[in-house]
Amino acid sequence: MISNSSKIYVAGHRGLVGSAIVRQLETRGFTSLITRTHAELDLTNQAAVQAFFAEEKPEYVILAAAKVGGIHANNTYPAEFIYENMMIQANVIDAAYRNGVDRLLFLGSTCIYPKAVAQPMREDSLLTDVLEPTNEPYAIAKIAGIKLCESYNRQYGTDYRSVMPTNLYGINDNFHPENSHVIPALMRRFHEAKTNNDVEVVIWGSGNPMREFLFVDDMAEASLFVLELDEKIYQNNTQPMLSHINVGTGKDVTIRELAETMKQVIGYKGKIGFDTSKPDGPPRKLIDVSRLTAMGWKYNVDLEEGLRRTYNWYQDNFK
Repeated sequence: MISNSSKIYVAGHRGLVGSAIVRQLETRGFTSLITRTHAELDLTNQAAVQAFFAEEKPEYVILAAAKVGGIHANNTYPAEFIYENMMIQANVIDAAYRNGVDRLLFLGSTCIYPKAVAQPMREDSLLTDVLEPTNEPYAIAKIAGIKLCESYNRQYGTDYRSVMPTNLYGINDNFHPENSHVIPALMRRFHEAKTNNDVEVVIWGSGNPMREFLFVDDMAEASLFVLELDEKIYQNNTQPMLSHINVGTGKDVTIRELAETMKQVIGYKGKIGFDTSKPDGPPRKLIDVSRLTAMGWKYNVDLEEGLRRTYNWYQDNFK
C-alpha cells in the first residue's frame, strides 16, 4: 500500500479522469499531491519536464494528461494528436525513470484496439489488425505509451503499469455542444429540451449500436487499485509485453436504452426520435474486463446512478 504521505504527481489533474483521481486521493487522506497546470508546466517540453521531476522528486506518477477530442478534432488535427501525446508520454515516462519514481500508472484508451475486432475486446487483440482511421494517430500514440512502459520495465526493471478505460463520463466532463462525447452531448440536449419545453429530442442514427460506459469515479478507483496492486499479483495476471489492463463494466447498452435512461433521469416529458439518415458507427464496442476482475476489482456505480450524479453536477455548474 502507498503511504498517505507519499509524493504523488497527477499529470492532467484538471481533466475528466485526472480530477476524479485527485478527488479520490484527497478523500483517502493523501496529503502530498503534486499538480501543475499546462501554463505552469508544458509536458511536451522535455527540459521543463526533467527539471520539474528533478526538483519535486515524486515517488509515484499517474499519467492522465493527454490531448483528447472527438472524431471531428481527431480528423482535423491528426498531427497534433500524435505529436503532443507522444511527447507528453515520452517526457514523463523517461523523467520518471531518471528521477527514481517508484511506480507509474499510464492511462490510455480502448481506441488502441483494431477496427474489426472480436467483441468483447480482449487485451491480446492489440496490434492484430488495422485501427479505426478517424482516430489512428491518437491510438498509435497511446499504443506507444503502453510500449514505453513495457520497454522501460524490461530494460531498467521499473514498475510502470497501463490501464485502458472504456467510454467515461461524469463530473468535469466536456459539455460542449459540438465537441462532446455521447453522454454529455445527450445530457445537454435533453436538459435544454426540458427547459424549452421541446416536444421531441432527435438523436443521430438508429439507436441500435451498443456502447459501454463507466462512471469516472469508478475509473479513478480502478486506477488507484491497479497502482497499489502488489507487484507479484500484477505480474502474475499480465505479461511483460502484454501488460495493459482493460477497465470497464463488462456490460453495454444500446444508444436507445441510454437515451431512455437519460430522459428519465432528467425528467424530460417529450418524445425521442432517431434520424436514421445519420451514421450509426460500429454496431458494438465492449471490452473484456476479466483480467481486472481476476485481480479483484469491479465497478460500483451503475449507469442510472452515474447519470444522476453527473446531472446534479451539471445543474450546479451550467446555469
